[in-house]
Amino acid sequence: MKRASFFAVVLLITLRAAAQAEPANYADALSKFKRFYNNNQADSIFGMFSPELKAALPLDNFKLTTGQLKSQYGELVNTDFVKYGNALAIYKATFKNSIFLLNVSLNAQNKLTGLLLGPYQENAAAKEAADPSITESPVLVKTFSGSISGTLTMPGAVSGKIPVVLIIGDAGPTDRDGNNARAGITANTYMLLAHDLAKNGIASLRYDKRMVGQSVSSTTEAQLRIDDYSDDAVSLVNMLNDDQRFSKIIFFGHGEGALVSMIAMIDQPIKGYISAEGAGEQADKMLTEQMKQKPKYMADQFQTILDSLRKGKTTANVDPALYYIAGPSKQIFLMSWCRLLPERGIKKVKVPVLIIQGTTDLTILPDNAEKLKKAKSDATLLMVKGMNHILRDAPADEEQNMATYTKPDLPLDQTMVTGVVDFINKLK
Repeated sequence: MKRASFFAVVLLITLRAAAQAEPANYADALSKFKRFYNNNQADSIFGMFSPELKAALPLDNFKLTTGQLKSQYGELVNTDFVKYGNALAIYKATFKNSIFLLNVSLNAQNKLTGLLLGPYQENAAAKEAADPSITESPVLVKTFSGSISGTLTMPGAVSGKIPVVLIIGDAGPTDRDGNNARAGITANTYMLLAHDLAKNGIASLRYDKRMVGQSVSSTTEAQLRIDDYSDDAVSLVNMLNDDQRFSKIIFFGHGEGALVSMIAMIDQPIKGYISAEGAGEQADKMLTEQMKQKPKYMADQFQTILDSLRKGKTTANVDPALYYIAGPSKQIFLMSWCRLLPERGIKKVKVPVLIIQGTTDLTILPDNAEKLKKAKSDATLLMVKGMNHILRDAPADEEQNMATYTKPDLPLDQTMVTGVVDFINKLK
């Protein structure tokens, strides 16, 4: 079941990581929140909202999302204080069926100005709480179809304007940290990238893709197109461009996100583009090649589906074995994805380009980077020896390579990190 969306408000506040005791007013607010939530008193929680939060999250919407949360995750068993700074407190929220990080902010009148649930991981939470060089705050941006929820990561000490990187995620239901429950990926790739950038004086914004995690949308899976992802990126660019703390915006597109970035940057104030493990050929060609490793009946039906999509027709009768990539609800997206030509798209990019490719990427093979470089001769190509698709050092052996996808404490390849930082620092 898809994770129930929770509630949030746009908060571009800076969270100081210095350890402080839990303020009494926050302890009181959390006690009330827990009691009201467990007693199904959404109206009472809504009464704790500030006027701004009430406007951003009307009562009917709040009741709906709270009901979804309660149905899926059960009662709120406990809230353990993690840290506090600049009017934002973070708690480990233990529900009956899951654990989250709960970010809470109060105004001077002790009214709630922000609530946000995010993924909880014990080691990651402990590291962040102990690292004063990183500050994080929740971000929520309204879109035409719903809202996009993310995390803004800042260096702990900031002097003047700094660059900010918008991290645009890979294919499938990928969340802000780079994890994909459907694919069994729990590597925290984007969270680690954000922290590495912050330690080098660079801000970043990572976010849950549309209909993933805390990002909600009226769009259904059957209606989704790749252009929807680029529209979401543009909404985030507009927000970042209005924020006076940032000197320039850079796109970091990973996998499918590299293609989304190409679409989103048209007529946008982007100063640099990083394509990390991005495809260099059309999706249908890439997927057809991957299907050669599947049983013949799967490869044959997939080809039949592609042939129909090229004619603008979908296929209703699909073998269940193909639902993960070409089920009826995914075919409109597949059609929109396959029509794009990465080699043509990168030629239209008018800003400096860094192409990053790992030599042990088993998903996007190294020749894809060569094709992108050939199409964009003035781009910088960084081939990272021994780096896989999730930006980790990994051997070519498939079993050992894939084992890194479930190791969130494994650091990112430092050659890649250094290359990204150097590229950003040289941008004008």
